Amino acid sequence: MPPLWESVDKKTAVTDRKATRPPRDNYLKRLTLNYFFIGVITLLLMLALWPNIPWRSGQDTQLNQILSRGELRISTLNSPLTYTLSNGTPSGLDYELAKRFADYLGVKLVVSARPNLDALFDDLDNDNADLLAAGLIYNHERLDRFRAGPTYYSVSQQLVYRMGATRPKNLEKLSGRLAVTSGSAHIATLRDLKSGKYPALSWEAASDLSTQDLLKQVAQGALDYTLADSVTIGLMQRIHPQLSVAFDLSDEEPVTWYMRRTQDDSLYAALLDFFSQTVEDGTLARLEEKYLGHVGEFDYVDTRTFLSAIDNTLPDLQPLFAKYASDIDWKLLAAISYQESHWNPLATSPTGVRGLMMLTRNTAESLNVTDRLDPEQSISGGARYLAHMMEKMPESIPEDEKIWFALASYNMGYAHLLDARKLTEKQKGNPDSWADVKVRLPMLSQKRYYAQTTYGYARGHEAYNYVENIRRYMLSLEGYLTEKANKTQQQELLASAYPAVPPEKLGK
Repeated sequence: MPPLWESVDKKTAVTDRKATRPPRDNYLKRLTLNYFFIGVITLLLMLALWPNIPWRSGQDTQLNQILSRGELRISTLNSPLTYTLSNGTPSGLDYELAKRFADYLGVKLVVSARPNLDALFDDLDNDNADLLAAGLIYNHERLDRFRAGPTYYSVSQQLVYRMGATRPKNLEKLSGRLAVTSGSAHIATLRDLKSGKYPALSWEAASDLSTQDLLKQVAQGALDYTLADSVTIGLMQRIHPQLSVAFDLSDEEPVTWYMRRTQDDSLYAALLDFFSQTVEDGTLARLEEKYLGHVGEFDYVDTRTFLSAIDNTLPDLQPLFAKYASDIDWKLLAAISYQESHWNPLATSPTGVRGLMMLTRNTAESLNVTDRLDPEQSISGGARYLAHMMEKMPESIPEDEKIWFALASYNMGYAHLLDARKLTEKQKGNPDSWADVKVRLPMLSQKRYYAQTTYGYARGHEAYNYVENIRRYMLSLEGYLTEKANKTQQQELLASAYPAVPPEKLGK
């Protein structure tokens, strides 16, 4: 059976939330959590497992070994979603959760990034890791040797093909090569389907390629089909819009950590308690919002247009974004500008806002911007105005979420943001959580809600889309530039391995 965590369903105090919440990505199917049910289940499990916790028993258990060592060792895979290093700073959903778990235990986190799934599970077999924290789908074939931890989000497995090719209706209609990553849950899914409905089904298992590598091959036309989870596909489409989903091969399935299977329940009990706390205090919701909340709906044409603009327009503007971005990443400032003007210095709206950052006349005058159509003045003014908005955000808002509140304020005005926060609090949400506040923004354009506010009607749905679009552009920009840099580096390494032959030696 999958972990108990996967079967529960989240409740909310938001009135008519389904009617007011903006559309969600069809590919992003995250697990929802019923806090009350989780609490009951966790309490019962903790009572049952309590005698095995080392600070109760003093036995040499898995958890006691971690505490004695003073280190929690995790093995993971390199990806922006799980674990990555940017300028020496680690990030990723799995990394942040693991860091918090290590802090919960009072030990240091030690991270090992492995090249593939087989190497991950070898670490558990060889006792080189305590946990695998790598966004792994629950896989029943591994349960004889490994134990799955609590679920922290869910995905569906999907068949992917290249846009423009014939879309297969089912697995019997495949007309080409299907390859999946060796050791993945996708192998187990295909085996189950082959033993049941599709006995003629065949596939290749790639031991040296990750799921992301296979998706790139599909996008490039080098591979016909692969399987991937809905979240990974949604993220990769921001960089490779040619990827298209044919159909789902599974319902929502848990994403979980893994540990060694033993008779010792101490580490599992600690994980249950930790995840219960992250649900109760909102930490898990905030991290999901940070890493998953902006995947959103996918627009092929818009994404292709943006990637083309990165190649053709951004190089001339990049030095200005880098020059005037102070407290934020220059790529975020560039994404804001693209959302505002599509990097058109002469952009002008019917309401009179102008330039790369689409400044109003009053805002420009307050910032001493004399020519809104001058790229440098516009970028400088927009960056300073955004910094001013950031300074106005309450200290109670987490540092890494202030930018989203500031952008909403940038778009619809600070007063209306205050209304959104008050409405969130009135509906028993957290006014300092972007995940909670953003779903209230569209309510500001509905009379039954804005009638309750101080400043009245606002185009809150536009502010919601504004921020989410910027986050998606930022995702595309970071991923696309990283891939270009990696490709350039590989070409340079290849060139250095095969030095140019002088012309006088070509004939010898």
